Amino acid sequence: MKDIFDSWIVKTPIAHRGLHDKNNPENSLPAFEKAIEHNFAIETDLQMTKDGVIVVFHDDYLDRMTDAVGDVREKTFDEIKNLTLKNSNQKIPTFDEFLSFVDGKVPLLIEIKDHKNIGIKEEKIADALKNYKGKFAIQSFNPFITKWFKQHTDFCAGILSCFFCDAKLAWYKKLLLKNLYLVKNVKSDFVSYEATAGYTFNKLKKLKGKIPILFWTVKSKQDEQLFKQVCDNVIFEGYLPNNKF
Repeated sequence: MKDIFDSWIVKTPIAHRGLHDKNNPENSLPAFEKAIEHNFAIETDLQMTKDGVIVVFHDDYLDRMTDAVGDVREKTFDEIKNLTLKNSNQKIPTFDEFLSFVDGKVPLLIEIKDHKNIGIKEEKIADALKNYKGKFAIQSFNPFITKWFKQHTDFCAGILSCFFCDAKLAWYKKLLLKNLYLVKNVKSDFVSYEATAGYTFNKLKKLKGKIPILFWTVKSKQDEQLFKQVCDNVIFEGYLPNNKF
């Protein structure tokens, strides 16, 4: 990406888990279709099943979004493939199905959920993306996942962060992650920060103009107008922003 400040990462609002609503669940094909219809970029999340299938699903556990229970990472794909997302008849998409469905129509912001043994899941994702013709970027809360992509691919990749108030992490890890001390080390292309914390965070104000700053999750036009004083783009849900940020 020659000039990231002149790219979709800055200029195209990003629909959080697709353009979902009560009739179209998050990370479902209809939610992605709605985002495409409105020409928004799509943010989505990837997990890997016990038998190595990459699926589009946010949570570690199945109970919030399906009628099943258990850790999606400890299930085989056969065990989850017939589950439906709550309040719908939609199945959990595989990553391959998702890529085929979007087919380059809008850009993708792909979050890699944290996990052990970094490299196995990442290789599968990289293999799926290497021949993909559309625009995309990778992001993760784990800087070492971001670093893997920067070392092994030419993909655009960034760091997700927040204040980690409720996270079960050692204090020094929270300090490192909150303050983005690893951004230069991992050669992060952008920063994606929790909006209500990031808006008042002097660290981000100092980064303004040096690296693209995305805010998540923005939930109203009023908040968008407030937050855009600090951020370069929004990952949004619950309202429709203008098509150009």
